[in-house]
Amino acid sequence: MPDKPINLQTIARMANVSKVTVSNVINGKHDKASKETIERIQKIIRETGYRPSATARSLSLKQSRMIGVIIPYLYAGESFAERPYHAHILGYLEQYIRSQGYYMMPRCVAESMDALPDLTSWNIDGAFVLSLVAEDALRLREKLNIPAVFLDTYAAEEAPLATVCVDDYGGGRLAARYLLERGHRRIAFVSPVLTEHSGVMQERYKGFCDEMREAGAPFGADCRIVTESVLYEQGVEAGKQIASSGVPFTAAAVMADVLAFGVMDGLRQGRVLVPEDVSVMGFDGLPECQYTFPQLTTVSQHMEEKARCAGEYLFAMLRDGTAPAERRRVAVSLLEGHSVRAVEQSASGENEKKGRRDR
Repeated sequence: MPDKPINLQTIARMANVSKVTVSNVINGKHDKASKETIERIQKIIRETGYRPSATARSLSLKQSRMIGVIIPYLYAGESFAERPYHAHILGYLEQYIRSQGYYMMPRCVAESMDALPDLTSWNIDGAFVLSLVAEDALRLREKLNIPAVFLDTYAAEEAPLATVCVDDYGGGRLAARYLLERGHRRIAFVSPVLTEHSGVMQERYKGFCDEMREAGAPFGADCRIVTESVLYEQGVEAGKQIASSGVPFTAAAVMADVLAFGVMDGLRQGRVLVPEDVSVMGFDGLPECQYTFPQLTTVSQHMEEKARCAGEYLFAMLRDGTAPAERRRVAVSLLEGHSVRAVEQSASGENEKKGRRDR
């Protein structure tokens, strides 16, 4: 192995070819060299441990082989790691991006437009954008000159956005149906504030309400428990509120697993047993559900499948040079744990529950 630093000129001299030929082989332009030449150059590269400059390759190919992942609405002092959903979806997206021979560049921003300078200055080839409201997504899409897929963004059918969501409406219905089939009628619905924008939580709420209404089950304003965010601490406060509300809830449908973890803790602090007194189910299907006690029953949004769907969509755009504005949906399913129990709607059952709370 040569003592001097290995560069393109060194490889060319050792292979007895031009620098242009070496560059072509490195950049996958194999139609410009013979099979024997390609094998000789690749063998020298392996033996010398040569690594081409990523910057040089970017300039040569006019692409960086980097995919941006934009995480919006994170302000100073906040970390995406506080929300396990972000951590897991980033992990699955990175796996897919890496499998395509690309690199991931995550970027947390307070406002969606804050990401534009990074996407342009780093010559990003494409981008995934997480959880933007439609108005912000449309503003960003208008300024972007690269393919982009928006995850968890709900927009009008005619909007020029490529989106991937799960069946949030169906998930809301599934949560209500599962609890109703187990005898629950007084169910607390726990979620962050529902804004005027169409979105993930609004779809889950709509599905839940439709299922409850069709079953003739009571569901009024006193059944809504509103949190400021989907953080664990907010769930704890919601659990305490359920425990002290005076409403004879037998179950809580919580629209994010992290919130549900907190709700179970808040209920316990309010001397309410899970699931003996109040059943709890979540929404997301986080791997952490298996570590709670009891294990959390949840609606799984299949994040790995969601990331794969988004990845296939984006890389199809990169290959074809087109950006179709399609709406893609990933199905949800139920993951049963031990946090939900069947109940009998009877006076004795209610008295039994009251007795447990008083002990």
